[in-house]
Amino acid sequence: MDPGGGAAMWGCPRCGRTFAARNQTHACAPPGRLDDHFTGSEPQVRAAFDAVCDVVRALGPVEVLPERTRIALHRRMSFAAFVARRRWLDGHVVLAERLESPRFRRVEVYSPRNVVHAFRLTGPQEVDAEVVAWLTAAYAVGEQRHRRR
Repeated sequence: MDPGGGAAMWGCPRCGRTFAARNQTHACAPPGRLDDHFTGSEPQVRAAFDAVCDVVRALGPVEVLPERTRIALHRRMSFAAFVARRRWLDGHVVLAERLESPRFRRVEVYSPRNVVHAFRLTGPQEVDAEVVAWLTAAYAVGEQRHRRR
């Protein structure tokens, strides 16, 4: 499998998850059930997540990985992750550069081209043009297009 047109992907022989880097460190566990992440959440929380997924799926193929503590969106690498709370959806996108927005709750620089931007959504109406732009840029990071410049 080679999402994004880069080098061949490595698949973990234990859990089957794919990665761009061989022997990538990860929480080696089979995926959970997506619906379990929304148990106890208000309906607008799931609607916000579904709106995010609609945007990302319009960009191209994506793996939705319901992990133990989060839901990751993955291409060659995970480019976004979400945690459903009772009244909101906490999320982050990995971008190739730091962006400024009052909607970001925090920004963490992991490397010059991997900057995590955390935000919160309270409903699908908040998945607006600004969030679409973040998801579009993060999807490119997930395909590692930022490394090919």
